[in-house]
Amino acid sequence: MSGLVDHDRRRILTGLAVGSAFAILSPFARSAGVDYPFTLGVASGDPLPDGFVIWTRLAPVFNAADGGGGLSRAVPVRWRVASDAAMTRIVRQGEVMASTRFAHSVHVEVAGLEAGRPYWYQFDGLGAQSPVGQARTAPPLHASVAARVGFVSCSHWERGYFSAYRHLAAEQPDLVFFLGDYIYDSSYAPSSGKVIRSHGSGNAVSLSDYRNRYALYKTDPDLQALHAAAPSVATWDDHEVQNDYANQWSQDPKIPVAQFLLQRAAAYQAYYEHMPLRASSLPKGPDMRIYRRLDYGQLARFHVLDGRQYRSEQPCIPANGSHQGHIAANLCHDLRDPGRTMLGWQQEAWLDQGFAQSQAQWNVIAQDLLVAPLIQRDLTDHKPGRWTDGWDGYMANRARMLASIQRNRVQNPVFWGGDIHSFWVTDLHADGNNPGSPIVATEFVGTSVTSDGPPFDAFSKLLPLNPHVKFFDSRQRGYVSVQIEADKMLTNLRVITDPRDPTATVATLKSFVVEPGRAGAIAV
Repeated sequence: MSGLVDHDRRRILTGLAVGSAFAILSPFARSAGVDYPFTLGVASGDPLPDGFVIWTRLAPVFNAADGGGGLSRAVPVRWRVASDAAMTRIVRQGEVMASTRFAHSVHVEVAGLEAGRPYWYQFDGLGAQSPVGQARTAPPLHASVAARVGFVSCSHWERGYFSAYRHLAAEQPDLVFFLGDYIYDSSYAPSSGKVIRSHGSGNAVSLSDYRNRYALYKTDPDLQALHAAAPSVATWDDHEVQNDYANQWSQDPKIPVAQFLLQRAAAYQAYYEHMPLRASSLPKGPDMRIYRRLDYGQLARFHVLDGRQYRSEQPCIPANGSHQGHIAANLCHDLRDPGRTMLGWQQEAWLDQGFAQSQAQWNVIAQDLLVAPLIQRDLTDHKPGRWTDGWDGYMANRARMLASIQRNRVQNPVFWGGDIHSFWVTDLHADGNNPGSPIVATEFVGTSVTSDGPPFDAFSKLLPLNPHVKFFDSRQRGYVSVQIEADKMLTNLRVITDPRDPTATVATLKSFVVEPGRAGAIAV
C-alpha cells in the first residue's frame, strides 16, 4: 500500500476518526497475534421509531489479498446500545457470530427503543472494543419534528480526501443519505496525473476486489467520522459495480450477460457487507432489494430508489455496439419508448403506491441521478441531444413518475440526486418539453465529494436551452445540507476549498428555500 494509505491508517489508529482513542487490545488478543479488528469503524442506518441497524466489520488486515480481512474463522461479536455517550446505561445488548460468508460483517437490527432520541453503540470482538458510534431513532409516526439531513455522492478515493464527510459530520445531522458512487470500481493509470492517493490495485471485478475496495474507503478517517456521527440511508449508482452498467448489461458489449451477472453478484454482496442495511436487503446472487421507504414522523417520507438494477438496456446503442453513456440525437426512438423503464415495472408500481399512501408534509425522492431533462451538445460535433445513461434515456418512466405525483396529489415532492459531479437546482415540469406547464416538483443535485466535475463553461452555455435549471455549478466539490421543517425546507450547497488538501475548509456556495404548497426553489 502507498505511504498515503498508511498515513490514513495511522490517523485512524490515533483515534481522529471518531474523536476518541481506540480501546487497547486485551492480552489475549495480543498473544493471539491479532491486530486491531475494527479498522473499518462502525455505522448505523435505516432508522425506525423504535430502532435502527448497527454495523461493523472485523478486518484486522483490511487489505488482505483474499478479501477476508485477515480472518479465516467465525468470530463471536458482542454489541451493546446505551442511552448515554459514556456507554454506562445499557438498554440493549447481545452477541452475534461474524462469519466468513459475509466477510465478518455484522448487521444488528436493534428494536424496542424510544422514538426520536439519540443512542450510542459499541462492539466487542477478538479482545478489542470498537469506537463508539451515535445513532438516532426516527420520531414517533404522529410527530412533526424538524430534521437536519445531509446528502453526498461520488467519492473517488484517488481524486482526493474526504473532507466533505468530516464537515458534514461536524454539522451533527440527524440523518445522512449516500446517493451513489460510494466507491469507484475503476482505477486511474499511475501515469494519468490524476492520482492523489492510489487505490493500490486495478479495476474491481471479483468479490475479493470489491471487498478490498470498500475496506480501503472505510479506512478513511473522515468517512468513519460521518458514519459514527449519524445514521445513514444508502443507495447506489453505477460505480459500485461498473461505469454505466444497466441491469444485466455491462458497458462493454463484449462481456456476456452471464459473466456480468457474476460480477454484479460479487459487487452487490460486497455492498451489503459494508453498509448498515437490514436483512430485507440480503443479496440473493445478482439480485438485491435496496429500494425502500422511511418515514420521519409526519414531517417527511423518504422514497429511496434503485436506478440501476432494473433498467431496460442502454438506449440508442451506436453502430460500434458501445453501451456507454453518450449524447444521442433527440430523434432516437429509445429515449421516449413507453415500453422502456429506468426503475423496473415493479419498482414503478411500488413508488406510485408510496405516493398514494403518503401522509407526510414533505415527500423526498432520494435517488442517484439528475432527474430534469437536459438538452446537451456533444462535445466533439456540438450537435444537440440527450445523455443516454440518465433519466433522459428513459423519458417515459420519468413522465409516468411525475404524472403519479400529480395524480396522487403528493404533498411537497422534492428530488435529491448525485452522479453528475455538480450542483443543480431545477424545476420539474409536468411536461418536460413545455416550460410553461405546471411545476410538479423541486430538484436538488449535489456535487461530488472528490470526483472531477463536467466542464463548467460548456455546460453554462447550455443553460439558455434549459430554462427550468435555476442553478448550476460544477467547479467545486462538497455536499448538500438540508434543514427540513414543517413550514420550509432550507437547502445549503456546501463546498470545500480543495479535495487535494486533507485539512480543507468549508463554506456555503448558495442556499435555497422550498415553501409548502409551492413547487420550485427560491434563492435566499
